[in-house]
Order: sequence, then C-alpha cells, then structure tokens
Amino acid sequence: MKVGIVVFPGSNCDADCYRAVASFGVEVGYVWHQDRKLDGYDLVILPGGFSYGDYLRAGAIARFSPILDEVMGFAEAGGLVLGICNGFQILLECGLLPGAMLTNAVPRFRCETVHLRVENAQTPFTRSCNRGQVLSMPIAHASGNYYADDETLAEIELRGQVVFRYVNEDGVATSEANPNGSRRSIAGITNKQGNVLGMMPHPERACDALLGGTDGRVVFASVFDFLAGGGERG
Repeated sequence: MKVGIVVFPGSNCDADCYRAVASFGVEVGYVWHQDRKLDGYDLVILPGGFSYGDYLRAGAIARFSPILDEVMGFAEAGGLVLGICNGFQILLECGLLPGAMLTNAVPRFRCETVHLRVENAQTPFTRSCNRGQVLSMPIAHASGNYYADDETLAEIELRGQVVFRYVNEDGVATSEANPNGSRRSIAGITNKQGNVLGMMPHPERACDALLGGTDGRVVFASVFDFLAGGGERG
C-alpha cells in the first residue's frame, strides 16, 4: 500500500498529510506537480494550501499542472483520490467533482474547528464511520463556499455523493454552524463512482491528540481498511 501526496507551488499541508499517513505505518511519498507518473500508488492526496498563490481563482492554475492529467486518468481508472481544502478546489476546477467553490459568504478567512455529520458511511473514505456520526475537524479557508445549481444538488443528494455536512455539536445543520455559506451546508462530496472525495475540513490536522483531536484519523483509517480489504466496497 502506497500513498502519493501531490505538491504544488504554494501547498502548505503536504507535510501534515505525510505525517498523518505515516502514523498508520503506510508507505508515503511526495509527487511533484510537474511529474507525469503515478505508478504504484493506491491513494493520491491533493493537500491544502494556496497552489500558485490562488491567483486567478483557488485551484484554477493548479488544474493545468502536468500531474493533473495523471490524476484524472488515475481517478477514471478507479484509483482513490482525496482532495483536502485547496485539493478540493482543484478537483472542482478540473471537473472530477461537480460544482464550484465561491468566496465565503462573509468574505473573510475562517480558521476554526467545525463539526461535520457523516452523511454517507459507505464510501472508501468513511467506511470506519457510522452514518450520522458527528466529527470535529479544523477548517482554514477563504473560498469554501460550495455552490451547485439546484439540479446538480438534487442529483448528488440522490446518489449519496454528499459525504459530510456542517452541523452544530448536536448534529443539526444550522446557518450558524455553516462557516462559509455552502449550499445545503455541504462540506464534502464524492464523484458518482465514489472513488474521489473532496472536503474542505482538514482531517490531517486532526490526527494527533496533541493537536486538539483525532477525529480525522477515521478518514485515513477508512481508506487503508478499504485498500487492505482489496478495494471491495461494502
């Protein structure tokens, strides 16, 4: 089992992801954004940060990095891809996930701990969770306001592609618990096939009690359990 973490100019959570993955005893390595090979990887992570300084629009320039052609091919072949924060924005920009990311409804950077409700526990990224389970993870973004039109929202809800939703500590989705104005309080979605997940909260920053919590470990544990089982979906 091997994990590749793509590094763009401006990535700043690559080392956090590396440390989180390594804490599971899983082999992990960095992939430079100009590389053109993803051979041998079982999971590819697009980490958080500010790729290319977020110039033009968050993730818009990184989408044209050479490695993205490989990531798209890897995903289309069924490989697991996890996009965190800026990584989620890049996945939206390249069309691997539906919708777009807007500036936060209140246009300022939000850096705080939020609560998430697990909406779908049948994905490779959430199989160690229970549906309805409330997790606590940090966010750090200025453009995390997920947008999709009504038709797209209806489709992704029907298909179970909404994986995480912002809620309060009691598990209730309220406007106060939605930190960025995302439609339907959406915090994370998958593609139709379920092998690509984008999420704005940072699970890699919630993998050590010294950092304030370990709820993020369930995301990585789910993936590694999935891969250890041969990739068979329950």
